[in-house]
Amino acid sequence: MQNIKGKVVAITGASSGMGKAIAIELAKNGAKVVLGARRTEQLLQIIDEIKSTDGEATCAQIDVKHKADLVRLVNTAVEQYGKLDVIVNNAGVSQLARIDELDIDSWEEMIDINLKGVLYGMAAAIPVFKQQQAGHIVNIISTSGIKIVPMQGVYAGTKNAIRTIAEAFRQESDGNIRITGISPGFVRTDFANNIKNQEMKTAVQQGVEQIAIDPIAIANAVIYAISQPVDVEIGDVVIRPSKQN
Repeated sequence: MQNIKGKVVAITGASSGMGKAIAIELAKNGAKVVLGARRTEQLLQIIDEIKSTDGEATCAQIDVKHKADLVRLVNTAVEQYGKLDVIVNNAGVSQLARIDELDIDSWEEMIDINLKGVLYGMAAAIPVFKQQQAGHIVNIISTSGIKIVPMQGVYAGTKNAIRTIAEAFRQESDGNIRITGISPGFVRTDFANNIKNQEMKTAVQQGVEQIAIDPIAIANAVIYAISQPVDVEIGDVVIRPSKQN
């Protein structure tokens, strides 16, 4: 954990769930965290919580659908702390439906947030990482796509796109910029609340109630990945409940 101390980490989707847990646990281990999300009130509450235990944190109100917002998040880190060591692309959204239901608005939302939002985060951080000749991209993906199932086609597609992009980037990189993909299964968050399909929403919520793991498990995976020596890259990590099929 000594490698965490003093690292500057920007996190998207940081106002709740996994993003919040990642921010709090990193700060406990001495990282300086820069929180990005749409809900400023929640961000400020998390900052107060971190600062109450002598942690360091700041925030920027962002929407990952806008590339300029990601640049602002990265700039906030550099202006406040003089550098950026890690970006955690955590913001994500899920809409579950049959493809032939043609819920095109939901497709576009998932593509904008899960795919383009991650690319915008990478695009904002990479110039800073190149200048520093060091940096680490951590993408929070999903177990969706590892196992293809009905109702998750487009959602899983956006997640698998990130897997593909990350692997290409890894091969293109000279090793100065590391990239890690973390794929959670059922995690105890309010992620399901935004699902429009009531049947799927109920099914996901039941899964969460019955078997979901604490978001701290995901935070610990982030800590593990970014605490490695500079010559070690953690590639893909799958974290799911032991009872998940």
